[in-house]
Amino acid sequence: MRVESEPMAPSVIDEDRPEPAFTAALAVSPEARRRLRPLVGKPAGSLLIHEIYRSLQGESTFAGLPCVFIRLTACHMRCVYCDTPHAFAQGEVLSLDQVIERALELGDPLVEITGGEPLLQAEVYPLMTRLADLGKTVLLETGGGVDAQYVDPRVRVILDVKTPGSGEVDANVWCNLDRLRPIDEVKFVLLGRADFDWAVDVIRERGLIERCPVLLSGVHGRLDPADLARWILESGLSARLQLQLHKILWDPRARGV
Repeated sequence: MRVESEPMAPSVIDEDRPEPAFTAALAVSPEARRRLRPLVGKPAGSLLIHEIYRSLQGESTFAGLPCVFIRLTACHMRCVYCDTPHAFAQGEVLSLDQVIERALELGDPLVEITGGEPLLQAEVYPLMTRLADLGKTVLLETGGGVDAQYVDPRVRVILDVKTPGSGEVDANVWCNLDRLRPIDEVKFVLLGRADFDWAVDVIRERGLIERCPVLLSGVHGRLDPADLARWILESGLSARLQLQLHKILWDPRARGV
C-alpha cells in the first residue's frame, strides 16, 4: 500500500528549527536529522558539492551522450541498493558562480544535477535556472522524496519512484507524478519480481505511459536484465528497459564516471 507523503519544499537547514522541507523528512525517518547534518551550517547562497565531472550519460533517454554531472551532497533516504553512499557526507562548499564556472569549463551542452538528493539544497533552484539561461539542456535526477514543483519548467525532471524493495517507499511524494510532463522521465529501480509487479500497478494506475517515458531498471548485479526484459514483454507495457551504461563500460564501483 502506498502512503502519501507530505510535500517537501526547498529551504535551508537550521539545526534547531528545521524548515518545512526537512520537517517532512524527519517525519519519514527518525534518522533524517543525522542524515542531513552535512548541510547544517552551510552558508546561504552556497552549495555543498560532492563532485563535478564529465562523462557519458549512463541512464535515461539521453544515455550515451557526453554530459557534465554536478553531484550534490546529502540525502535523507537510504535505499538498500544505493550506489553513491559516498555522496551522503563528503563535499566541498562552493558558491553558485564557482559551480557554474566549473560546469562551463567542461563544455558539454548537456548537464545533469544529481546527488544525493539535490533538491534538499535551496540553492539548486537558481543553479538550474542559470544553467538553462546559458542554453544548457538541464536534467534533474531526483529521488522523488522532495516536492519538485519549484523546479524551473525548462529543466527535464528524471523522477525516481521508490519501490518497496528500496526500503524507502514511504518517502515518495506522490504529487510529483501528477506534475510529469512529456519532457520528463520516470524511473523505477527494481530488486526483483515483486518490485516489478508493484511498479506495473503504479504505472497503470497513474497513466504514466501516456505522460512521459517510463524507465525500468534492475539493480546492477541483483536482477538479471534478461529476466526484466521478459517481464516487460509479457506485461504489454511500452516501458523502456534501462541498463546502467556506466556500470557496463567501467568498474561498477568506479567514481566520477
